[in-house]
Order: sequence, then C-alpha cells, then structure tokens
Amino acid sequence: EVKLVESGGGLVQPGGSLTLSCAASGFNFGSYDMNWVRQAPGKGPEWILTIDTSGRTYVVDSVKGRFTISRDNAKNTAYLQMNGLKPEDTAVYRCTVIRWGTPYWGQGTQVTVSS
Repeated sequence: EVKLVESGGGLVQPGGSLTLSCAASGFNFGSYDMNWVRQAPGKGPEWILTIDTSGRTYVVDSVKGRFTISRDNAKNTAYLQMNGLKPEDTAVYRCTVIRWGTPYWGQGTQVTVSS
C-alpha cells in the first residue's frame, strides 16, 4: 500500500522558514518522481515543485528562489525547504507520487504565514 505522510507544517511569521518532510512507503521510492502540491483556502490545488529520479528539480515561478525540493532515497523521504515565506504561501501542502498512472497523495500539512 502506497503511503505518504507529511510533517513539519506550522505557523510562521512572514520572512521565516520551514522544512516539510514527506515519508513514503509501499513503493520503490527511488524509482519515482516526487511532487509537492499546495492548496490555499478557497483555491484549487497548485503544483509547485517536482524532483525526478535523477535529482533534477522543476519549480513553479511563484516560489522560485525561495523553495527547494530534495530527496533522500535511503530514507524514502522527500523534503521541501521553504525560505522567505509570504502570507500568500499559506496553504495545505501535500506530497504526491504517480505510480502506474495513479496519483497518490498524503494527508497534507498546514502552513500558515502570519504575523
């Protein structure tokens, strides 16, 4: 069974930093691209970053230069380092993987950026 569990969210002031983790199980983690998606209140899901199996990363313009995705295949974990957080980054952050054409999602972790 594919399982993705995010952690590390919380309340942070504007300009602050957070690191989110996505612990994966139930599949060969190193063989799949990993993605982070967020959903702000009242809005649809927004893809923000992908890291492929070779470590190449793809980033949406709105977070470029502030957010970084990484992975540790030995720990079956993907990470999202967020710096320079802004109030508009407030959202539920979820990691996702597409395996054999089927998307799998974690339950998400809430990030709130507010003073």
